[in-house]
Amino acid sequence: MSQPKIALIIGSTRPTRFADIPAQWMLAQAAARDDMTVELVDLRDFDLPLFNEMASNLWMPSADAHAVAWQKKMAEFDGYIFVVAEYNRSITGALKNALDQAYVEWNRKPMTAIAYGAAGGTRALEHLRTIAVELQMVPTRNAVHLGMGDFFKVHPGMGGSGKMADVEANLLPAAKASLDDLVWWAKATMAAKV
Repeated sequence: MSQPKIALIIGSTRPTRFADIPAQWMLAQAAARDDMTVELVDLRDFDLPLFNEMASNLWMPSADAHAVAWQKKMAEFDGYIFVVAEYNRSITGALKNALDQAYVEWNRKPMTAIAYGAAGGTRALEHLRTIAVELQMVPTRNAVHLGMGDFFKVHPGMGGSGKMADVEANLLPAAKASLDDLVWWAKATMAAKV
């Protein structure tokens, strides 16, 4: 069986987003492993319109070329790592829209996340997991949470250093557990599809 191909999806599109810092750190953690390949996927690169199709692509093909390009890209992967910002106890509107723009491409594939915010992005990630269940993904138990103290140490806009190395020791065990889960479930779901 081939190694799982994993997408690391940046779930924020704001020009002033913090997401690039944890995304690059998580990308390095995944790339250092020999049991998966990982590709960074930035929602900014897809210029997705707000979902305006007649129905989900579960029921009929999407008409918008940007949505179709997004679906084709998501179909390439065996699992997903989401970079999750918490906005008012949920995920970003951009990430929710991107999730809605596909359906069949997410099915029976695992997902984990690196989440951040005052409460470690916990509430947003729980919301994402609920959405993932409806999209027939396999949410894993473990995830990385960058919470209040560590978040402020790293976030440049809040006086932080901009360096994940400053809080890395607190996050490495969760990163390993998350990626271990993701690979296990990716291999299991890949085998089940054969």
